[in-house]
Amino acid sequence: MKTFAKNFLWGGALAANQCEGAYLEDGKGLEICDLLETGKDRFIKLDPALELHEGHVYPSHEAIDFYHHYKEDIAMFGEMGMKCLRTSIAWSRIFPNGDDAEPNEKGLTYYEDMFRELHRWGIEPVITISHFETPLALVKKYGGWDNRKLVGFFERYCKVLFERYKDQVKYWMTFNEINNTLKLPYLAAGMVVADDDNAPQRQYQAAHNMFVANALAVKSCHEMIPGAKIGCMLSLSTAYPNTCRPEDVMETYQLRQRSLFFSDVMLRGRYPSYINRKWEELGVQVQMEPGDSELIAQNTNDYLAFSYYMTSTHIAGMKIRSNTGGHVGADNPYLEKSKWGWPIDPVGLRFVCNELYDRYQKPMFIAENGLGTADTIDPDGRIRDTARMEYLKKHIEALQQAVADGCDIFGYTWWGPIDIVSAGTGEMEKRYGFIYVDKDNQGNGTLQRRKKDSFEYYKKVIASNGQDLELPAED
Repeated sequence: MKTFAKNFLWGGALAANQCEGAYLEDGKGLEICDLLETGKDRFIKLDPALELHEGHVYPSHEAIDFYHHYKEDIAMFGEMGMKCLRTSIAWSRIFPNGDDAEPNEKGLTYYEDMFRELHRWGIEPVITISHFETPLALVKKYGGWDNRKLVGFFERYCKVLFERYKDQVKYWMTFNEINNTLKLPYLAAGMVVADDDNAPQRQYQAAHNMFVANALAVKSCHEMIPGAKIGCMLSLSTAYPNTCRPEDVMETYQLRQRSLFFSDVMLRGRYPSYINRKWEELGVQVQMEPGDSELIAQNTNDYLAFSYYMTSTHIAGMKIRSNTGGHVGADNPYLEKSKWGWPIDPVGLRFVCNELYDRYQKPMFIAENGLGTADTIDPDGRIRDTARMEYLKKHIEALQQAVADGCDIFGYTWWGPIDIVSAGTGEMEKRYGFIYVDKDNQGNGTLQRRKKDSFEYYKKVIASNGQDLELPAED
């Protein structure tokens, strides 16, 4: 059976806003996540004035302090045998306000040093240019990505990165989970969308502006870094029809189109025909400038990166609820759930890989897949995270099947290899890592790192190129 290529990129995935901390250090400006507190309602509690409040806990401000601990953390990633690290550059470390005349040299130097450290351990940087880290000043001054002016600011930011890191970074992604512009516009598009706003108009206008910015980034990357690859990145955890009732099937298909619309544009280079009816029904009129269509057509992404955590089921007419893991619909009686209520569906990963490769015939990168759950330190100091290892095993088995099916997949990065702040809830106690970080939801803790049992398991998986998946014997 066909299996993973010899140069398959095994690794882990992080985001600057969830790991770095040092939220105002060395000239960094505020970014959108710096205003988010801990809790499931952290997007609802957002101050409309976009101001910080004394006495409130903002987990991104310290996070796990990767900014100061990156050398010891990367050493542990190297010991694990990771071939790559997918992480992001915080836009406001480079341009504190987003529209600054000159970049911040201290921010540029920080990432240069971090990439150098990764290479020292044989770890390839895979860099997301914008991972829910729009500078807050751009939101307050311009309103977010529905303002065309952000296209120019983003293009300048990209060119600064490509020029500075052209010898260090060969794999890039533009916008993290860009399709969340329709579900989580504050995170994905830097927009505060009030109830009385024309949300679809703003969201689809933002999407178009981001498509133009994406195409400009692709163009610059190919011109400035010959041989580099630059992908688009989407949240593509999927939904099944809850029943075989035709209405359930049709509406679930249309729900999927809400996400695939984004990759259709960025990988095929044109707007799909089905969006015209959707825009007409919503009363959306997207403003496009002359040359936009040609630019998008001529600068499609090299690969598709996506996150996959779970599946859900959809009943026609039900309200779409969502979080950062995907659509949350009706229960699937055939699947178990995580402690945080996310259905666990390894077969769904194989399904999605086949769906996407059949549609696009472009290389794919699993940019996020992981299990957020609670961890307990036993009296002997060990963290026996069996559930995490079982989740990993089953999803890699599904990935093996997808490769055997003929899907072109060149990398897999577990979300997050070290405990970080949860994007959806802002919690630390919703843990993903193979490495434990001593910190709780209130921000208390020593930040001490320690290995979980899954550390050695993933190390074995990587060393065997995904062939040895046998779980350790329980003791």
